[in-house]
Amino acid sequence: MQIDSAQKFIHALWDSEIVPRLQEYIRIPCKSPHFDPAWEANGYIEQAVQLAAAWCRQQPIAGMTTEIVRLPGRTPLLFLEIPGDAPGTVLLYGHLDKQPEMTGWREGLGPWEPVIEGDKLYGRGGADDGYAVFASLAAVMALREQGVPHARCVAMIECCEESGSYDLPYYLEALAPRVGQVDLVIGLDSGCSNYDQLWFTTSLRGIAAGTLRVDVLTEGVHSGDASGLVPSSFRIARLLLDRIEDARTGRILPPEFHCPIPDERLEQARAVGAMLGETVYSKYPYAGTTSTMAADPAEAVLNKTWRPFLSVVGANGLPPIPNAGNVLRPYTELKLSLRIPPLIDGARATQDLKRILEADPPYGAKVSFVADQGATGWNAPASVPWLLEAAHSASQAIFEKPAAMKGGGGTIPFMGMLGKHYPEAQFLITGVLGPKSNAHGPNEFLHIAYAKRLTVCVSLVLARHAARARAD
Repeated sequence: MQIDSAQKFIHALWDSEIVPRLQEYIRIPCKSPHFDPAWEANGYIEQAVQLAAAWCRQQPIAGMTTEIVRLPGRTPLLFLEIPGDAPGTVLLYGHLDKQPEMTGWREGLGPWEPVIEGDKLYGRGGADDGYAVFASLAAVMALREQGVPHARCVAMIECCEESGSYDLPYYLEALAPRVGQVDLVIGLDSGCSNYDQLWFTTSLRGIAAGTLRVDVLTEGVHSGDASGLVPSSFRIARLLLDRIEDARTGRILPPEFHCPIPDERLEQARAVGAMLGETVYSKYPYAGTTSTMAADPAEAVLNKTWRPFLSVVGANGLPPIPNAGNVLRPYTELKLSLRIPPLIDGARATQDLKRILEADPPYGAKVSFVADQGATGWNAPASVPWLLEAAHSASQAIFEKPAAMKGGGGTIPFMGMLGKHYPEAQFLITGVLGPKSNAHGPNEFLHIAYAKRLTVCVSLVLARHAARARAD
């Protein structure tokens, strides 16, 4: 493969077609079903999948079929099949649904308005990960433009990932006869720890999430009359959270949410910590003099990849401060997100969380925990030599640095699902979510220059996969 020609082709395609389509996509508030229960009536997910499908159909890829697959009551799935001239099947993965708006966007930016500043395309969903379908096809097109062989490729672009991919198992089952056996999975929904090399995700944490509710009254009462007699629902919620988390350190207390860390992952964490140093934790927008929970880079890497930690990500029952009178509130509702190690079963973890929080409630208060997401993480199978060589070679050719391997702190339930379907497959899980890209938060951006180079790397890996298969 002529690398210079591939770079020119991919960079030009990004500039002329992919960036404009991503700008259109960012304008669509296609929030995931958890955040838009009326997604079907609102039609935004449909707009997004139609936009992506229309672009795919316009591409000059001989023999490619593009189909929006629909199962009753499920979000749609964009399914592509591209014939190959080398043995094997590569599955390319991405998603089109988005996280909600979030507050805190700086002036001039917003979730649904694309803004380009230098190499950064701001807006919700461009990096997480609307770009994936466009980059995947661009990588294949670069091979075909030079007549370089590649294996058969199938793409699954779902619309439920940010809600835990609960629709995806049904599509995996329905499409299994058409997909066949997969020997390489390329997922573009992960991240990078810098923009200077290809990053290879080797594990992902799972999640146990839901809503904790504490009721102490049927209606609010004057706090001057009731405080000291009626227990605060917020204080009870704090007591319940203390069963899960040591508030001084953030350590998760129940042993059910911990697992041993494999030696290989410990070694990778030390290597990444040594490579990145304090940038592992300094990349976040700390307020004031806030400091990190782990100043040792290797420990910081392990904290965000192999150890459980709790976040309170939402609340009900607390009025805005301007409207907060001296009332002892009847209830407190907290949305909890517990990240769990890759080897902990997500469904079991949500059951354990419910059991621990609801048992023996303080003061006999009415306590409930309603789980809405339980996803098991993922630990990659050992990478075979050809894939490691291909990743390092591609990174060296494009970035002049070898590829780096790291764990991911987020959850991509699809990886665990596919790992069960295709236990013999190899995985190249990568992505563009790097320093300050801020997925799920305000000021999310796609680093366009890095995305272009990542696309070339994917193309090189596909070429190496085909060459290996043909040689075998």
